Amino acid sequence: MKKIINTNNAPAPIGPYNQAVLVGNNLFTSGQIAINPTTGALVLDTIENETKQVMENMKAVLAEAEMTFENVVKSTIFITNMNDFTKINAVYGSYFNSETAPARETVEVANLPKFVHVEISMIAIK
Repeated sequence: MKKIINTNNAPAPIGPYNQAVLVGNNLFTSGQIAINPTTGALVLDTIENETKQVMENMKAVLAEAEMTFENVVKSTIFITNMNDFTKINAVYGSYFNSETAPARETVEVANLPKFVHVEISMIAIK
């Protein structure tokens, strides 16, 4: 049976989806973008701040499911400019212990919702 996970500490979905779905001990998150959940404004001033907002949103979704980044086993990063990879990776990496970091792929795409520069989704297991 699936359990829907939503929190006010991350941006509300902008379409027919939920922030995450918990199936047994497996959490499947929707992609998070850099929307400040308090103001609803996009955080796009720098790629570092944009990535940090994405990770903070993901942190809130994980917390709602009683998990942390230590529970993450797989993540996917979508970016619109591979030249930003190093900066995005530095912020992303600061949220994980490098010895227990999840599997991951990073994919450059033509565009993302609301014309942001980075979107991240994750799979976590309790």
